[in-house]
Amino acid sequence: MKRSYIFLIAILLALPVSLKAQNKKKQPVDYVNPLIGTHNSRWMLFPGATMPFGMVKLSPDNQGQVWKGGYEYNIHSIGGFSHIHSWAMAGLLTMPVTGKLMTNPGDPQKPDSGFRSRFHHSTEVASPGYYAVTLDDYHIRAELTTTTHTGFERYTFPKADTARILFKLKFPAEYNFNVDWAAIRKVSNTEIAGFSKQKTFDGYSGLDNEYTVYFVAKFSKPFCSFGGWSGKRVLYHTYSIHGRGDVGAFLNYSTHKGEVIKVKTAISLVSIKQAELNLKKESGPFGWNFYATRKHARETWNKLLSSIKVQGGTKANKIKFYTNMYRSYCARTIWSDVNGKFVDPCEQIAKVKDPKSPVYGSDAFWNTFWNLNQLWELATPNIASNWVKSFLTIYDRGGWLPKGPTGIEYSGIMVASHEIDLINSAYQKGIRNFDVQKAYKAMKKMQTVPGRAYHCGGIVGDRQLKPYMKLGYVPYGPATRKFFFGDKDSGPVSNTLEYAFDDWNVAEMAKALGKKKDYQYFLKRAHNYLNVFNKKTDFIEPRKTNGDWIDAKSVYGDKISPESWLGTGFVEGNAWQYTWFYPQDMNGLVKLLGRKKFNDRLNKGFDESMKYNFNAPLDRYTKYPIDQGNETDMDLAYLFDFSGKPWLTQKWSREIMNRYYSITPEDGWLGDEDQGQMGAWFVMSAMGLFEVDGGGSIKPVYEIGSPIFPKITIRLDPRYYKGGKFVIEAQNVSNTNHYIQKAWLNGKPLKKTWIYHKQIVDGGILKLIMGPKPNKKWGSGRNDAPPSMSTVNQ
Repeated sequence: MKRSYIFLIAILLALPVSLKAQNKKKQPVDYVNPLIGTHNSRWMLFPGATMPFGMVKLSPDNQGQVWKGGYEYNIHSIGGFSHIHSWAMAGLLTMPVTGKLMTNPGDPQKPDSGFRSRFHHSTEVASPGYYAVTLDDYHIRAELTTTTHTGFERYTFPKADTARILFKLKFPAEYNFNVDWAAIRKVSNTEIAGFSKQKTFDGYSGLDNEYTVYFVAKFSKPFCSFGGWSGKRVLYHTYSIHGRGDVGAFLNYSTHKGEVIKVKTAISLVSIKQAELNLKKESGPFGWNFYATRKHARETWNKLLSSIKVQGGTKANKIKFYTNMYRSYCARTIWSDVNGKFVDPCEQIAKVKDPKSPVYGSDAFWNTFWNLNQLWELATPNIASNWVKSFLTIYDRGGWLPKGPTGIEYSGIMVASHEIDLINSAYQKGIRNFDVQKAYKAMKKMQTVPGRAYHCGGIVGDRQLKPYMKLGYVPYGPATRKFFFGDKDSGPVSNTLEYAFDDWNVAEMAKALGKKKDYQYFLKRAHNYLNVFNKKTDFIEPRKTNGDWIDAKSVYGDKISPESWLGTGFVEGNAWQYTWFYPQDMNGLVKLLGRKKFNDRLNKGFDESMKYNFNAPLDRYTKYPIDQGNETDMDLAYLFDFSGKPWLTQKWSREIMNRYYSITPEDGWLGDEDQGQMGAWFVMSAMGLFEVDGGGSIKPVYEIGSPIFPKITIRLDPRYYKGGKFVIEAQNVSNTNHYIQKAWLNGKPLKKTWIYHKQIVDGGILKLIMGPKPNKKWGSGRNDAPPSMSTVNQ
């Protein structure tokens, strides 16, 4: 009876909202389903509630300490709702319960072994800024919403004399973290506060990440008593609890059937006082009105998603489009507080000048020039601008640009310094409301000063930059662990290509700023790709310091080093994949290989990879050609625009959208959706636009693919772009009609496979006539290919 009662209440509460929604035209936010892909999801992509780049990411966790931990759709119990789901960071788990006190969530496969609860997906609701589920073992309805820095939980309890709300500071996450010291205290019978001093990657010098989660929590109903635990020590009646490791607290209640208890939390990396300020400024205006807070979150997301409007097409494609767009903005994190205060890489408190331009944290920007950069700069240029300012804020405090600051710490994760590419492409697209000269100085430093251990922990710069500058390539050598899992004097041959691409970005920035000497220097280095291209095999292969070649098995496997970014072979890839990694000069690669070999080899790779839906099963990325589930070759479908066969770009980009991406929890994406990168790729491709060179040239261009909607309207931000809107019309488009027959730009025939960024942001219409068979004449002439380094910088 209790369970049925709760279900009925949930249905009745949702019914008016559902009926009202049916009478309204669907908004972009209505097509987003955060549960998509959660069977194979990273910690940073979750079904719970958050705001764009929210500090608080309040979501259910049901897994143990495992890779891709967090929430797994096919585990039918929940171990709590935690507030932080950022790369290599976690914190503050809450759980409403009844009955006997338990202090650990227990085994996911044995729900009765801890305080976790079974649940059914039929009671689960997930949408941007809102999550709800019924905890079957406790007959509790849990609802979650957020602002940027605060969480808001609404718990509907059954009748119980032993109702509790648990707060746990140490719990399973994707990466293990240590709690070095923590404390929780009772402020009043409606408020608690505390902190947890945490460390991720403890002992790994290149990935140091030390941070303190400060928090406050307020309750709509006074609790009867406050207790806590530290390890195995439990205090049932106390005013505070402290310790290291497993520390937590519980608030005791007596509830009647259907009683609602609300919890408002706020966090900060600075102090408890700052957490209180975050709560006051963001949650204060809503009071205890949960649904007003939820409405605010929904409207914020809808405004962001509405920057691109799609019309026509299938419902499934609209779900794909807006869910992928949502993922592009939810996984990375704002780490500065409402007044701009933050903790810098040396654990010192600092403050940004403009709190509306926050400091962000994330994993590395490894190859985001093929996804996130493009989307942010086109649809939401102010966000791109804020990211550049965040990089420069960290540079001001620490002296180096960050690869991707974890909790605003320097991290040596991944390779190269591709934050350079976001700064440069933003500038080239007219996003210039930052200190440009400082930005250039920082970029130049990253490409001229070899990487090193940072005095406050972590790694800064590029590990193998010294031999790269001396030899013109990163040489092969025995794998060691002398310098953050790799020798500073040798390393992966693929780093040569990544460093050279960053060199090209610095060169283009130097050219734009009139720095001719720097331009010539970095342009020369941008050609270093050629130093590791073996003309005898026509593949990228490793070389020793003396120049001798190392056979890298030039098909799909890599017998040098298949182990991620460790070792000396290729970073998460193989010789076949990295031979295409010349985004700054794809025309040069076409010339190197010859059109026929270029097209035949690439097309064969797609034919082979289609058998696996363009994903490397079990993350075996060295064993397959095309791997949409990783970042090494996400531009490959668009390379045929350079080689005289644009209809193959149209074919294969559409095949990837159809086969790799889905709308189910099990098959939403197949590989590692790394903080929205695969999502952003889909959004750009669904519009039929892409930038192989990441938009870093003096005059950025977009290659044209195969849009999936009859009409797409990009609403241009007037603060940066004066064109109002840009419309892409794809007449007769369908899953069958995905080949371009004819094209017009602003009423004039378009015969090339590309358009300038300026032509988009000045406003206008790109009109395409689509058909079921390729028009092999359109865009196939030798002068129709997009420009690149060798055809522009003569």
